[in-house]
Amino acid sequence: MSKTLAFALSFAVAAGIAPDMAAEPRLFRADDLYELRTVGDPQISPDGQWVAYTVERLDREEDRLDKDLYMAPLGAGGEAVRLTATPKSESGPRWSPDGRWLAFLSSRDSKKTQVWLLDRRGGEAVRLTDFKADAADLAWSPDSTRLAVVVSDVDPDEPEEKAEGEAGDKEKTPKPIVIRRRQFKRDGEGYLREIRSHIYVFDVQAKTSVQITGGPYDDSEPAWSPDGGWIAFTSNRTEDPDANENTDVFVVEARAGATPRAVTTTPSTDGSPAWSPDGKSIAYLVGGDTADFWYGVSHIAVVPAEGGPSRPLTRSLDRNVYDPSFSPDGRFVYFRLEDGGREHLARVPAAGGAVERVVAGERVIEAFDIGPKGEVVVLETSFHQPSEVSAAAPDGTLRRLTRVNDAFLAGLQLAPLRRFQAKSADGTPIDVFLTLPPDAPAGQRLPAVLRIHGGPVSQFTPEFRPEWQVLAANGYAVIAANPRGSSGYGLAFSRVLFADWGNKDFEDVMAAVDAVITMGIADPDRLGVGGWSYGGMLTNYVSVKTNRFKAAISGASETNYLANYGTDHYQLAWETELGLPWRNADLWIRLSPFFQVEKNTTPTLYLCGADDVNVPCLNSEQLYQAMRRLDRETELVIYPGQTHSIRTPSYQVDRFARYVAWYDKYLKR
Repeated sequence: MSKTLAFALSFAVAAGIAPDMAAEPRLFRADDLYELRTVGDPQISPDGQWVAYTVERLDREEDRLDKDLYMAPLGAGGEAVRLTATPKSESGPRWSPDGRWLAFLSSRDSKKTQVWLLDRRGGEAVRLTDFKADAADLAWSPDSTRLAVVVSDVDPDEPEEKAEGEAGDKEKTPKPIVIRRRQFKRDGEGYLREIRSHIYVFDVQAKTSVQITGGPYDDSEPAWSPDGGWIAFTSNRTEDPDANENTDVFVVEARAGATPRAVTTTPSTDGSPAWSPDGKSIAYLVGGDTADFWYGVSHIAVVPAEGGPSRPLTRSLDRNVYDPSFSPDGRFVYFRLEDGGREHLARVPAAGGAVERVVAGERVIEAFDIGPKGEVVVLETSFHQPSEVSAAAPDGTLRRLTRVNDAFLAGLQLAPLRRFQAKSADGTPIDVFLTLPPDAPAGQRLPAVLRIHGGPVSQFTPEFRPEWQVLAANGYAVIAANPRGSSGYGLAFSRVLFADWGNKDFEDVMAAVDAVITMGIADPDRLGVGGWSYGGMLTNYVSVKTNRFKAAISGASETNYLANYGTDHYQLAWETELGLPWRNADLWIRLSPFFQVEKNTTPTLYLCGADDVNVPCLNSEQLYQAMRRLDRETELVIYPGQTHSIRTPSYQVDRFARYVAWYDKYLKR
């Protein structure tokens, strides 16, 4: 009996439910988040026999996230094996090329994240490194004797970690934070000082390391050359890296004192380097044109490792691409392709040619790995399936390797999904996703909720979305659209929103709502709206442009853009898109929904993370204060210690429960 099934049965018995009754399908609840598992980071072993991966869960008792390592056989049959089971999370599993070791990152016996090793021959994991700061990424050398490790600088103001059992001094008053950098904040990190990330080479046998990059730069994404002599990496090494996003791909000899050499020189965001098997070229990701900023479309190019002109491979696609990786024979470059509300696995000949979609359809490919003989595994999700690892055949068919959530989902009746296109006010076709209650009575109009994605340069896809399932299970038709500004539909579709938020995208999401009303599904008198991040921002626009919605939920949204300059981490973004606020104040004010808040008569729930530097809570606080001053129905919920992503398990469940309660209050009375 699998552990998952055993747990499900023991839960049923503890709840006083007979096993046959426990198997009777029920609807999805907010607290089912505790039972879901998130699979990630699949890695094929060098012998092609196993796939290592991570499984993350929400720990109800400790109220924290816990991530462990597993491996499953790549061939037919066989059970998955759990590799770690500690109170601390493990991540980043990477096989040594000789197949003996599985390295990973953990802080299981230290405040700092270190590299750990599991011996394939058996035994417990052992800590390999003892850096004085956190290790953030790792890559094996081809001969399995060394690791490239990304390590941050030591914080000079942080007290040294006490040895286990050593008596510590009483807590000291923190030192003043002295800021000199232009980019001085980042969500999840707080205030930034001259503490940078660099690449070290660690000798596994000698247990010694040498630093091979340095300076006032952040270095990331290390990739070894096939001969083990060089490391490619990504860095912004311009005169003032905080003043632009001009990352390039560099190569450096894997020894102390070597000087990095740039192999790409475009002013965009170059990165994700991948060596060809013969070591002669590097495939990499080229960001969109700097004039298009985040609305721009990325593409894959190949550049000689010795330097020289690059050769684009996917520019004509006009679609974002991610994660380039050479096939073992060097003939193809594989990558993930974002396309029209879907994400495929695709490939293109390394010499140039037509793009081939390897794994496509109504699913989302979140990650992939290629084995030594061309084996391909993908991390895939669909509307009724959370992320799982599957083996991909040459014809694109998939064979599931993991079934982490199957037993739990077998007891649920999930909501169905419809996908269609609506026409916006100017005739532009807009992709719409409609989730319906599983037990919706035929022919009866339903309360409906418009949910808006973040970004704005992002897209909804047919992935498993617990939020939609929870709302549908509570009787709501859930409407979601990819309005203009979304990615996946080309540069022109996305860039139309440049410095013009809340207009075309407003028309597009309203067209989606009207289409569902015309179908006879949505009740026009019981409409709600909401979203997180830019989804909350567009909710703010919707609320001042129309009174058709009876309830709104604005999560982690910006509203008074003048107040955000210098208080969030987007200084460069603000300047690029809207100009300097003291020189272009009219545009900043005209675009800010806050200055039209008097038009908002919709009861609105505002939510935010107290430590959010991406979208500071001051936005939600200002909107809440304004709505209270105007005697409008409103409420403010602040999640302590949370950044832009709500990570604490109980807060995740609480947020979904509040969504349902707020919509119920105004749409079901």
